[in-house]
Amino acid sequence: MGRKLLVYMIDGTEYGPRTVEIGNWVGKAVYCNRANVSKILSRYEAESPGIYILKSSPTHNSFTERIYIGEAEVIGARLKQQLSDQNKDFEELVFFISKDQLLTKAHIKFLEARLIEDAYKAKSAEIENGTKPSLPLLHEAEISDLDYFLEQIKLILPLMGFKFLIPSTVINEIIKNDVKDQKQLFYIKSPTINAQMYQSEKGFVVLKGSQAKKTMAPAVNDSYKALQQKLIETDLLVSKGSFFEFTQDTIFSTPSSAANIVLGRQTPGPITWLNSEGKTLKEVLQDTASS
Repeated sequence: MGRKLLVYMIDGTEYGPRTVEIGNWVGKAVYCNRANVSKILSRYEAESPGIYILKSSPTHNSFTERIYIGEAEVIGARLKQQLSDQNKDFEELVFFISKDQLLTKAHIKFLEARLIEDAYKAKSAEIENGTKPSLPLLHEAEISDLDYFLEQIKLILPLMGFKFLIPSTVINEIIKNDVKDQKQLFYIKSPTINAQMYQSEKGFVVLKGSQAKKTMAPAVNDSYKALQQKLIETDLLVSKGSFFEFTQDTIFSTPSSAANIVLGRQTPGPITWLNSEGKTLKEVLQDTASS
């Protein structure tokens, strides 16, 4: 089912601050880069309780963003504190409030805790929060409402350029339901490496227990070397004898990136992954498109 989002550019420029709303959702997102923070501090949204996310450049080359997640009863006041903190040299921010003003302190602490937990699970960004706060005690009806609120936040964040919740891993139970026959599994074309992958709407998933070469060929693009290092640092790849092994089911954006990490060299993924019948991923996709 499609969703309708309303994006309002506050000053009418492509780089300026903006707000985002979804249909009849009670929440609202406000985004800006650091240079435009003053333009949102004077708005009524900044006087509300909510949660905020700050994005800055990572300290490790393995990641593309560094994230800090916080909550405040008055968003604007907290952002002013962050601006004066020399240790919070952020580049972009987004915060979320409720238009009906019904978010309580317990509610925003719940949302903050869940976002931090999910950010660590995703293993996609460098997370600045040193601790994982515990969830406050709430009635199950409130939790249900906040779960829905959180779903909308997760929908909006990538549109604002915040991709830290897009996971590097997927839940095993989802894969078990998704892969219902062996024809959906693809195997790497290699006499020495054992790796399995399948395609889902989330991306191309290399299964837990698959192997990967430890060394990367000199000609491999630096982005793949950085990706390998990220997978090592987040414990998605661990040393097992002469190979690395995937500790969790791991999502890649393309079949080639999955194949390059597995084989340690530049290789075209669509013809490197084969199904149980010996057909390449490219051939399977072509058959699907023509049927």
